[in-house]
Amino acid sequence: MGAPMFNTLLVIGVVLVAFLIAFVALLSLSWVDARRRKSLRDDAFTSDGQLVFLFDDETLCDATSAARQMMLAGRPAGQETDWQRFAQLLQNRFPDLTKHMGDLADLGTLSLTSADGTNRIVAEWRNGLARIELIDNENHTPNKAVDQLSLDAMQHELASLRATSEHLPLMVWREDEDGTITWANKSYLDLAEKMRDPADQAAWPPHKVFQRGTLVDVDDLPQPGRMAIQLPDDETRRWFDLHDAELGKDRLYTAIPADRVVQAETSRNEFITTLTKTFAHLPIGLAIFDRKRQLTLFNPALTDLIALPVDFLVGRPTLSSFLDRLREKRMMPEPKDYISWRQRMSDLEAAAVNGTYEETWSLPTGQTYRVTGRPHPDGAVAFLFEDISAEISLTRRFRAELEMGQAALDSLDDAVAIFNAGGVLAMSNKAYSVLWQDDPSTTLGDVNLGDAVKTWRKVCADTPLWRQLKEFVATNAEREAWSESVMLSNGQMLTCSVTPMMRGATMVRFTTAATSVQATPPAEKFLTAGV
Repeated sequence: MGAPMFNTLLVIGVVLVAFLIAFVALLSLSWVDARRRKSLRDDAFTSDGQLVFLFDDETLCDATSAARQMMLAGRPAGQETDWQRFAQLLQNRFPDLTKHMGDLADLGTLSLTSADGTNRIVAEWRNGLARIELIDNENHTPNKAVDQLSLDAMQHELASLRATSEHLPLMVWREDEDGTITWANKSYLDLAEKMRDPADQAAWPPHKVFQRGTLVDVDDLPQPGRMAIQLPDDETRRWFDLHDAELGKDRLYTAIPADRVVQAETSRNEFITTLTKTFAHLPIGLAIFDRKRQLTLFNPALTDLIALPVDFLVGRPTLSSFLDRLREKRMMPEPKDYISWRQRMSDLEAAAVNGTYEETWSLPTGQTYRVTGRPHPDGAVAFLFEDISAEISLTRRFRAELEMGQAALDSLDDAVAIFNAGGVLAMSNKAYSVLWQDDPSTTLGDVNLGDAVKTWRKVCADTPLWRQLKEFVATNAEREAWSESVMLSNGQMLTCSVTPMMRGATMVRFTTAATSVQATPPAEKFLTAGV
């Protein structure tokens, strides 16, 4: 028990000693670094009156009062580092300052002379910090260097601002409280020169392109005001969007060219007008809903078809309220329950977005509408309402007539087959199916005359009748009815009557003879047979 306890205490002691050694080392390093920075600061303050800067990488650790004054004399601090700001202040006099200062840690000391020879930089590397001193070569006075550097910086910034304003592709000008132009850029002056009367001499302030009375209407608007001007020798109007901003007691105005925007808006309005006139004469009701599902466009036919008031449609109802109103007006199929109806309307919208919605609405009023949903650009959806009541009535009447004609054929004892101009079987009756043991209505494809002849030949003797029938159906000349007898395989005789019908159709009727013929027909009758 004693040995393990001793080993545990020994390990704990070693850990504590190591911790104390590390703590003392860190404390010593921080004390040395603090002493180093303090000595450098003291060195900087002993040089008070001179331009001395202490940099830790790109951070300014300390500086003399004159040096701080120089840093504050330039433009206000932005997002750049202290070193970037310092280099920008001196870039006109020391163009390669950053490049040379990158070697300071290796060289230890560095001396640079300005491009004009009036200033000199003496830099030293001290324990990881850069001490930089700016010296005036002529008088060794800091104030003159500060003033000159500040002046250079301001002149450089002024030249940059002037160049920027001169090359702006828009007009910028400034007016005082009385509306007098106090400053204008080149774009404004060039246009003002074109609008000036040639007889007048150029003077300051320049000619006012936009009159003050009109500009008052532009002030404090959330959207820019749009104005048009016209040059003396040009019939084309030039459009501008005007912006203004308050600068103390003055106002700064900006005129942005808007000719292309006005042209695009004019073209769009003309296109919408053309569409509106076109839609006004359509018998189909049109309703277009935007991406927010609000009604944006409809034509007069819609109000006639769905019986909704115009003021409701002009109020831009949503698709949901539009369908609710249709339900109230009984202009859509009556749902069994409201919940299923709402789900159906949601499915309707989804299907219209995909361009797959097309449905026939049988209304309680007896009318029938075809409703089609189609997607439009930018998420819009268009619905087309077409009254197909007459079409449905005609289809039903036509179907009834077909059923009646089929019933009349089925009542006949004779087997009847009607072929259209192309030789395709159009109609047949029950007697035909019984006679030939073949029901054409159960066939998925079309049954043409050739298929029918193959069926007939299975239970008939060979006869030239089938070839004559094919030639008769295929001819386009004037045709006359004819008939001929044919014998079944059981010896029963059939009378085949061929009658031309309207639009090139042909009716073939098979009549069973009252008596059967037992004798075999002469062989020479079939020598020429074959189809």
